[in-house]
Amino acid sequence: MFRLEKRPEPSRLWTWGTPVLAVVATMIVGGLLFAAMGKDPLLAIRAIFWDPLFGPNASYFRPQLLVKAGPLILIAIGLSFGFRAAIWNIGAEGQYIIGALAGAGVALAAYPAENPLIFPAMVVAGALGGFLWGLIPALLRVRFGTNEILVSLMLVYVAENILSYMAHGPMKNPQGYGFPGSRNLQQYPSAHNAEVIAGTGLHWGVLTALAAVVLGYVLLNRHLFGFQIRVAGQAPRAARFAGINPNRLAALCLGGSGALAGLAGIFEVSGPGGQITDAFNVGYGFTAIIVAFLGRLHPFGILLAGLLMALTYIGGETAQLVVGLPAAAIQAFQGMLLFFLLAFDLLTHYRIRRRRITA
Repeated sequence: MFRLEKRPEPSRLWTWGTPVLAVVATMIVGGLLFAAMGKDPLLAIRAIFWDPLFGPNASYFRPQLLVKAGPLILIAIGLSFGFRAAIWNIGAEGQYIIGALAGAGVALAAYPAENPLIFPAMVVAGALGGFLWGLIPALLRVRFGTNEILVSLMLVYVAENILSYMAHGPMKNPQGYGFPGSRNLQQYPSAHNAEVIAGTGLHWGVLTALAAVVLGYVLLNRHLFGFQIRVAGQAPRAARFAGINPNRLAALCLGGSGALAGLAGIFEVSGPGGQITDAFNVGYGFTAIIVAFLGRLHPFGILLAGLLMALTYIGGETAQLVVGLPAAAIQAFQGMLLFFLLAFDLLTHYRIRRRRITA
C-alpha cells in the first residue's frame, strides 16, 4: 500500500521536472489516442513536434512560431501575476477581444487618413480596453465579494456577443459586399502591425511579449509589487499584517492582466488577423492559462511554454493535413498538457511513501 506524505516545502526538482514529465506523458497518451483513431501515432507526433522545426517546409513554419507564440506569452505573463497572488482571471479571452475591438475602432474611425500616430493610438486603446474589461471582475469582487473566476469567465461570452455585433454592424466593411467583418487593416498602412524584419515573423506584438517577459521578471524579483504578490499568494494573513491592501492588489492584477490581453488582441487584429470578424477569437486567452502553468508562472518559463504551445498549434495544423487528424483531436492533445501538469504537480507538494501493513 502507498500513501501521500506532505513535503515540508515544495520540491524544487519536481517544480521544474513536472512540466517535462507532463509533455512526455502527453506525447505518449496522445499517441495512444491517435492510434485508437486509426492514425499512425509516430507520424502524428512527428508532424506536431518535428516537421515545423526541421521538416521540408520549416523555413515557412519557423516565423509562424513567433507569430503564434507572441499573444500566448503576452497574455500568460499578465495572468501569472494574478495566479501567483491567488487572484484567478479566467476571462483573458474576453479582454483579448475587447482590446482588439477598441484598437480597431480607432483605426476604422481614422480611415483613410495616413498618420504615424494612428498605430500608437490603437495600441493605447487596446491596452485601455482590456484593462477596463479586466477591472470589472475586480470591482465586483471588491464591492460585492463576487467570485472573479465566474465573473471573468462569463464576461468572455459578453465580449463574444459584442464582437459578433460589431462584425455584423458598426464595424462592418461598407465595401465588403454584405459579408460580415471590418476593413482589412493589413491594407491600411497606418494601422498595420507589419513585420519589423521581413520574413521573420517578428512584429511589434512579439517584441512587446519579449519585453513583458523581462519586465515581468524584474517586477516579480526586484520590485515591491512582486514581493506583495508572493506574500499574498503564499500567506494571505501575513500579507494583511504587512499592510498589503488585497483590494488594490486584485485591481492591479486583474486590470494589468486585462491590459496585456488587450495588447495581444490589438497586435493580432492589426497584424496576422487583419480584421474584426465574428470568428476573430481563436482561444488564445484560454490557451494562455495552460502556458502560464506549464511555465510555472515564471516569466522565462512562460517564454519557453509559449513557444512549445505555439509549436502544437502549427504542428497540429500540419498533422491535420498530413495525417488527417480532426481539429478536436489536436485540441484534446493540447488540453492533456494542463491535465498531466496538474496531475504530476501533486509530486511537488507530496511524496509517495510505502505504507506497512500490519497484521
